[in-house]
Amino acid sequence: MNGQERGGPGEQDGTGPILVSACLAGIACRFDGSARPLEPLVRMVREGKAIPVCPEVLGGLPTPRAIAEIRPGKGRVFTSRGEDVTEAFTRGAQEVLRLARAARARLAVFKERSPSCGVHQVYDGTFQGRIVPGRGIATAALVAEGIKVVSDEEFTKGQGREGRGTPGPAGPEPSR
Repeated sequence: MNGQERGGPGEQDGTGPILVSACLAGIACRFDGSARPLEPLVRMVREGKAIPVCPEVLGGLPTPRAIAEIRPGKGRVFTSRGEDVTEAFTRGAQEVLRLARAARARLAVFKERSPSCGVHQVYDGTFQGRIVPGRGIATAALVAEGIKVVSDEEFTKGQGREGRGTPGPAGPEPSR
């Protein structure tokens, strides 16, 4: 009997499905109302192997919404209009963490540079397109829980290298 017959991937080994940024699964939930689908992740969601999550929507923010960035050193998230949306981002991160625990997820594939999902990099809070090292709010919560988070860029590189969607060791390449 395989994991599919028993109710899904990870059931036998206790790892559960992976979490994926909903925008990478083709769900139009980005700040501008768009999606950034990666076909292997779309397929994994369709097959029940991955769970799409958007921390910002789960935190109560609408789609579309004002672009937001983390202000380094302050741990706060502000929109380009100056509105402090830290509470919504924190609520969303906590909801993603709750879902990860419930699903027994041990891996997430998140959108690099997002103020929620950034894995290695985020924008610097000036809304000038400058990238700095750092993690998004939801990524930080998952990592603190011991859940491995890889970026969409690492996932894509792993796809090309092994053809199975396994995250590769290479780091992300900046782009906006």
